[in-house]
Amino acid sequence: MASARHPRRHVLGGMLAAGGALTVGTAAPASAGSRTDSTARPTVVLVHGVFADAPGWSAVTARLLKAGFPVIAPANPLRDLAGDSAYVRSVIDTIPGPVILVGHSYGGEVITDAGRGHAGVKALVYVAAFAPDEGESALQLAGQFPGSRLQPALVGRPYPVPGGEPGLDGYIDPAKFHDVFAQDLPRSQTRVMATAQRPGSVGGLSGASGVPAWRTVPSWYVVATADRVIPAAAQRFMAERAGSRLVEAEGASHVVMMSRPDTVVRHIEAAYRATR
Repeated sequence: MASARHPRRHVLGGMLAAGGALTVGTAAPASAGSRTDSTARPTVVLVHGVFADAPGWSAVTARLLKAGFPVIAPANPLRDLAGDSAYVRSVIDTIPGPVILVGHSYGGEVITDAGRGHAGVKALVYVAAFAPDEGESALQLAGQFPGSRLQPALVGRPYPVPGGEPGLDGYIDPAKFHDVFAQDLPRSQTRVMATAQRPGSVGGLSGASGVPAWRTVPSWYVVATADRVIPAAAQRFMAERAGSRLVEAEGASHVVMMSRPDTVVRHIEAAYRATR
């Protein structure tokens, strides 16, 4: 009778019996580099932004793993800044040892909040990303400098919010996806990317950032000079304000981690060497 009334409890019990006890706490990252001695490399946490997803880091991940870094690329919820940052911070909390946080696009705003005051976070790496100061939002920073082609390309779709008014998700019009988001990738690739893009809630993109982690944590920044989402001038402004070590990927689109993975990995490695 109990299992009939609580089917989920019954299923969970079966999973635990089949797979062993489920523990909550710290967990070693799933990679060949999950050593815990003093020579262990930091875990690199790759946080994606809007219109992309964790697989967008694949080329960077492959290179980092080959170099011996443990890597985690969590799925950013993309619902609201406070919740997204809390989720990423919960992932960091499970990692033993030092961490390098890497954020792309809106993921930069997330790591700016998630890394604040966390003893394990040794470096921040922004990849064509938002690096806001306290009180700023992604939408505010995106419109602060001319050159973005994003706003006219956006398509809004409402989504349900339990107990409240519907939220609004923003997508890039598939017909404009290549030219706005990833003009240095093959069209055959961006056509597929456009079908699986992760939307971002307008509420999340308009959320005000808290005290930025970059005030106390050293940072690095990869500027994509041909970015049509976050203008290069905006990226340079944020990097210089944060005191970031800056490198420019000449001619790179917003998805510089996909089109120039070697540049991104070299900058992550520079952050490691400077903070080990």
